[in-house]
Amino acid sequence: MPFSLQFNYPIFSISCSHQLTLYNTIKNQPFKFLCTSPQSEEAAKDSSGENGKGHVILVEKYRNGTSKRYIIDNDSEIKMFLEEHVPGTIGSQHLEIPVTELSWLPKVIKDFVLPAGFPDTVTDDYLDYMLLQFPTNVTGWICHTLVTSSLLKAVGVGSFSGTSAAASAAAIRWVSKDGIGAVGRFFIGGRFGNLFDDDPKQWRMYADFIGSAGSIFDLCTPLYPSYFLPLASLGNLAKAVARGLKDPSFRVIQNHFAITGNLGDVAAKEEVWEVAAELVGLALGILALDTPGISKSYPTLALTWLSVRILHLWFRYQSLSVLQFNTINLKRARILVNSHVLHHTVPGIDECNRMESILLWQRFLRPRIIFEVSLEDMLDRGKYKSMQIKQLLNLYKEEKYFLVVNQQKPRDFEVFVSFKEGATSLSVLRSVWQTYWLYQNWGWSDNIFDRLEQSLVELKHKFPDLLQQLIEAGWNTNNLSLKVPKEMSIEELPAL
Repeated sequence: MPFSLQFNYPIFSISCSHQLTLYNTIKNQPFKFLCTSPQSEEAAKDSSGENGKGHVILVEKYRNGTSKRYIIDNDSEIKMFLEEHVPGTIGSQHLEIPVTELSWLPKVIKDFVLPAGFPDTVTDDYLDYMLLQFPTNVTGWICHTLVTSSLLKAVGVGSFSGTSAAASAAAIRWVSKDGIGAVGRFFIGGRFGNLFDDDPKQWRMYADFIGSAGSIFDLCTPLYPSYFLPLASLGNLAKAVARGLKDPSFRVIQNHFAITGNLGDVAAKEEVWEVAAELVGLALGILALDTPGISKSYPTLALTWLSVRILHLWFRYQSLSVLQFNTINLKRARILVNSHVLHHTVPGIDECNRMESILLWQRFLRPRIIFEVSLEDMLDRGKYKSMQIKQLLNLYKEEKYFLVVNQQKPRDFEVFVSFKEGATSLSVLRSVWQTYWLYQNWGWSDNIFDRLEQSLVELKHKFPDLLQQLIEAGWNTNNLSLKVPKEMSIEELPAL
């Protein structure tokens, strides 16, 4: 069905022309699209028929303040209004984002340096502590830089009695190498900090793979001594990225061990194990270096390193495989739900953790679930007509999410899920159960609404049994590790 694009945007005409370019690329949309600003909201209501001729059925809200209003009129024609957030504008108070701490800080920086959901997801003393930790760490690294020069002089690079230029230059190069490496930790912590709680096994294993790659650069420095700084810097960068993945992942693992709140004791004893292993490893490493066959032959040294590194990775994989988390993340939820849909039972904690794939990324798991898709994209790819949209909204009136199947990929089963305001981790689990039921029963009817409706009927009747079995099997259903995406939420408005 062709769509029309109308403008009620007298003030921000440039912004609307941008939207025109965007929506001209979308084909066969069941909407009329209208761009509007908060100032011209009344004009938007008139053109959409909202004043006695139609009403808003839902609003998509984004973290940047932008919103999309979906309006249906008496002719069952659905129109969409794109509204940009303008603080303090009359008529848009319902879209205002609450003023929080550090509201002056750009969102991209705030998201990079602060935990997701700040300040609601941390204690009141978090920000004060971090602001004081920053200068503390700055002064610590200044001292480290100065001491590095002294260490290099002690091993013969320059001397206190003669010129110290060589030692200073070497120290600058050495510290620069460390600084380039630190960029990796900076990027990982800022960009991927919210991933480690969900799947610490995977990220701990990836940390060792990346660290191994970094060691290869170090191993190549004797072959290309003139390129020591770039090779050592790349090695440090890779190992710093690995550390950025390793440290937060292992903290989650430590928290898993501390079932009585004894996290400090668990961490301290882990240090004992790690230092003991370090001393044994250093002793064996020194013994290997003292062996003429290894120390005098680079190929033998490289082959020895490769053999030990492969053994190291194998041990790491085995150690992560024995972990038995009783929390339900998305990978374990898939295993549990699939078993329940097919066999009406759920595996226990030990069995499910053994079945969990440590290395496989979520995007490669089947069936594919894509969260946080706008209703506009869901309906376009689902090939729904405007007359069917009200039926779709009615189907999910009792759920805190919308779920449709991507009909553009019939051979590769894929679903789109968007969450309404008030959705919880339990809503995510419900959407996963419905996905797997549809995946296993997709061909029983040619009518997609029959399939969706039947899946929701099955969900309503069988989901309580899933929860009961999870509790009986010892799973922690009170603290699901299934995060509701926060970039977008849907406010569903009551019909008039």
